[in-house]
Amino acid sequence: MAGPVRLRRPRLAALVWLYAIATHSCIDAARSRRRRALPVDLGPASPTVVLDAAPRTDVAWLGPHPDEHYEQREAVELAYVAALQHLPPNQRAALLLVEVVGFTVADVADAMATSPVAVASALQRAGAAAGPTVAPTPDPRRRVVAAAFADALERGDADALVALLAADITWSMPPLASWYAGRDDVAAFARAVPFSGSCGAWRTRLTWANSLPAVVCHRSGTSSAFEPWSVTALDVHDGRIRGIVSFLGESHVGLFGSR
Repeated sequence: MAGPVRLRRPRLAALVWLYAIATHSCIDAARSRRRRALPVDLGPASPTVVLDAAPRTDVAWLGPHPDEHYEQREAVELAYVAALQHLPPNQRAALLLVEVVGFTVADVADAMATSPVAVASALQRAGAAAGPTVAPTPDPRRRVVAAAFADALERGDADALVALLAADITWSMPPLASWYAGRDDVAAFARAVPFSGSCGAWRTRLTWANSLPAVVCHRSGTSSAFEPWSVTALDVHDGRIRGIVSFLGESHVGLFGSR
């Protein structure tokens, strides 16, 4: 990640002034709305497969964001994006201004109308809560694993998909509250739902979402026409999938363009 921004005044003063306006507006907005969540934030994993669950409409869900230029920059992991939602607004603002924008602590203090000591304290607390901010250098094997996931889904090969899973895998599907943890429970869900035939056939397209390899999924259901269904982000480590988040909904698919 690039080092801290050090600009000469008055350019720095003007930039800090602009960021101060934006920062305070965002902090006010963040304080006035609910934090966004994933199913894992709401309760324990389901021990059995849940069928025909109703979507939760009372939750502000975290959604997928297109990231077609991932390989050209350092990545922020989906888990980090989700973790940011748990931070108080002032900690979130300080962390993003330093880690993403590249401001120095003194510049952030100016932008937030506070002291450098207060900013440093906010950064320390935010860092402890959010964890590491930068992912390792992009691993091309992650896209290979995503391609294998998509291929298994299109071929209806549940065994091939299960072979890609890490032992501590989780699979969640916002806006459904149920989620699954562990290879056995995730495999049971995969065989009972997406690979059962009740969803029909699948067509997929590889992309990037929230800086993770992802698969845009269309399904045929009971007809021959393929309809947009989900954007599935895959958290891949050491050649195995450790996390699957399937963002369900035509509106999410629309963010990633047409086939």
